[in-house]
Amino acid sequence: MRATMRPTFVFVHGGSSNAAAWGPLQNELALLGHRSHAVDLPGHGARADGVAAYYRQPQDTEALADAPSPVRAVTLQDNVRHVVDTLRRLAEHGPIVLVGNSLGGLTISAVANAVPELLDRVVYLSALCLSSPAMLTEVWDVADDNLLDAAAARIAVPDVRDPGVARLNWRSAHADADLFAELKAAIMADSTDHQFRLLLDSMDPDETHAALEPAALVRADGWGRVPHTYIRLSEDCSITPAVQDYMIRQADALTPHNPFQVHTLAASHVGYFSRPQVFAELLADLV
Repeated sequence: MRATMRPTFVFVHGGSSNAAAWGPLQNELALLGHRSHAVDLPGHGARADGVAAYYRQPQDTEALADAPSPVRAVTLQDNVRHVVDTLRRLAEHGPIVLVGNSLGGLTISAVANAVPELLDRVVYLSALCLSSPAMLTEVWDVADDNLLDAAAARIAVPDVRDPGVARLNWRSAHADADLFAELKAAIMADSTDHQFRLLLDSMDPDETHAALEPAALVRADGWGRVPHTYIRLSEDCSITPAVQDYMIRQADALTPHNPFQVHTLAASHVGYFSRPQVFAELLADLV
């Protein structure tokens, strides 16, 4: 880290999410004197032509399935270009720490491969970090008892018109107490019900898994040049601790000269939304 200069934290959201999810954490970092910027990846948040039927009440489920998706043509390289453009604008103000959660890990990995010289650290908050082609094509040798897959299946919108797009009707949980409890247990069990309702209302319905491609694999000659931290979330029921540890081991084998700096928080998958002060203090300590 460049001496005497405080970094700017740049946040990259996970799947079906957007910049709004980082708001509570950004506020806590500001109270500690740190700058931050949360990106909306292409097709998300303010950068999306949202699915109007998702927000109308009562919802028209046929219209929800038929509406075109704002992420239908988005690729990993679109994400990378947008984040890199943001980093270049911020670089003149000092060091940059790039932080990603969940599916956002694929984007921050590809960005670190592309522009390692712009980054002072990359931080994975229980985020995907893939380090070999086999991790894209083969079953991982790790037990994965996550709660998210089953919960997400219950809110998946069938017959979406755009191939390759997963559309999740997060807002349907407001009318179903059992579904609400199942999703909360999977994603943010350490929150109040009120906090989880706020998170649900911030979520985007659509996600594409186009980022799951070879360019998302970390490379020793790019990403491996940047100090990197993995923040394990021991209460995560979406990307479980066993899966997190597997990714850490695989990445460390790729760059044994530059292993992950690992920290553990007893927090859920989106605990940075419900308990932002704890996360802000840890991030501040990293720099």
